[in-house]
Amino acid sequence: MKREDPAGLTRRDALKIAAGAALSVPALFTRAMAASATAPAAAASAPRFFTKEELALLDELAETIIPADGHSPGARAAKVAGYIDGRLAEAYLPVEADVQQRWRDGLRRVDVLSQEMNGAAFLAASSEKRVAVLTRMAASEKDPQTAEEKFFRELKATTILGYYTSEIGIHQEMEYKGNTLQQEYAGEEPT
Repeated sequence: MKREDPAGLTRRDALKIAAGAALSVPALFTRAMAASATAPAAAASAPRFFTKEELALLDELAETIIPADGHSPGARAAKVAGYIDGRLAEAYLPVEADVQQRWRDGLRRVDVLSQEMNGAAFLAASSEKRVAVLTRMAASEKDPQTAEEKFFRELKATTILGYYTSEIGIHQEMEYKGNTLQQEYAGEEPT
């Protein structure tokens, strides 16, 4: 018996369409994954919110806050600047544009302070002079008063968040091995 719905589609035709869709979705997914896997790595590191210069400054600031050491890589290897760039590009609504502007202004203030203290932009200064700039910005970290101090507090907190939620921060720095399967559950001793 041939069943037909009011739209003119038979049950057999509906099953063919459903089966075709079920078989084509994995193929489309596989193609999409293959295309994304072969995308150039440079596209992933291209700035999305910041300019190239701002992103380079942010990358150096993050690396100065969490440098590489003998135990684990630093913020640069963990791509913390890219994390912050992505958050600012995607996470904030247009009504929160002040957050984005605060980051741009903060990066500008870092260079202004570096010029005042060292006579050079932050990226052109020596490592010791960069640390001196950040030390001055962190002077009242617990109760920031100036715009520079407030920016440093936000920069440091976001750098720490980005680092310790990255693969490097979790697995190399904190040495988290993941959930482990318990081979045996002894339970309570019978009484």
